[in-house]
Amino acid sequence: MEYNQLIAQLTPEVYLRLKTAIETGKWPDGRVLSQDQKASCLEAVLRYQTMKLDATQHSGYMSDKCASTSSVPETPAEQVIKIH
Repeated sequence: MEYNQLIAQLTPEVYLRLKTAIETGKWPDGRVLSQDQKASCLEAVLRYQTMKLDATQHSGYMSDKCASTSSVPETPAEQVIKIH
């Protein structure tokens, strides 16, 4: 079976398990992922996102509002903080 076919057949549950494994560095049973396993899981998660999810659901997605610097003031306004 080709790799892309395998990714296309992943269920959302398996995708979430792979994603969680990358985030925690562990499999659900507590075993630690090796560097090779992390790389393989990351590739599978990114390909799954590309194939099956909208761009807004991809890991690391930032909306145009967040990426735009026009709404960020050049110099921050001073704030007075009172401590009682």
